[in-house]
Amino acid sequence: MEKGFNWMQLVNPEFYINLHVAGVPVGIYVVLFIVFAETGLFAGFFLPGDSLLFLAGIYSDSLMSTVFDLGNGFLNVTVLAAMVAAAGIVGNMFGYWFGYKSGTYLYKKEDTFLFKKKYLIQAHEFFEKHGGRAIIFARFLPIVRTFAPIIAGIVKMDKKRFMAYNIASSILWAFAMIFAGHYLNELFKVQFDIDLKAHIEKIVIGIVLITTFPVLLNMLKGKKVTEQEAIEEANDDNNGDANIFPN
Repeated sequence: MEKGFNWMQLVNPEFYINLHVAGVPVGIYVVLFIVFAETGLFAGFFLPGDSLLFLAGIYSDSLMSTVFDLGNGFLNVTVLAAMVAAAGIVGNMFGYWFGYKSGTYLYKKEDTFLFKKKYLIQAHEFFEKHGGRAIIFARFLPIVRTFAPIIAGIVKMDKKRFMAYNIASSILWAFAMIFAGHYLNELFKVQFDIDLKAHIEKIVIGIVLITTFPVLLNMLKGKKVTEQEAIEEANDDNNGDANIFPN
């Protein structure tokens, strides 16, 4: 990195994609780690997800050239999407395991800078509304996708069923976002002579607004839940009184 570091770069997905350490490009490894962290670590909810994958599609050739360039645009973007999907699958598995082992601990945990109990409760409400399909829907919703596998583990969703939704949602999310970035960039170049790399900031803002709107709407419409209600809700799940994964 030749320029001085700015904390605002941490919310810019292009910063991670073009990141160099000691002159060595590490963007692809950072992308994979962020996907794992955002879907597997409750502290990863603040990391860029959808916008990062969209930009990764735009930069797919340069990202793949740092590991093994297949010499073909389609193969590069396909392998990149597969790698990201794999990172998402592993991340969700870790989140499920953490939720399974932690039980009601997170409901009783005090809020910190990296953990907000309200996000956990909102994710639980999302599950109550959509059942097991929430694993798939959550992939496309910031914050919710971070806590979704943790909730699945807390309520002890059937492992095989969870893995089926986990694999399907990871593949759908990774391929949809990365292919969209790659081929929309190609389309704009050919049809309008516009390189989307020159409009990254507008693209990021647009994606953030589109993907966070449903979450913000749910926060505004959702009921207020007290700490005691959160604990009681968690205890109900552990006692088998709740059934948020209908067949």
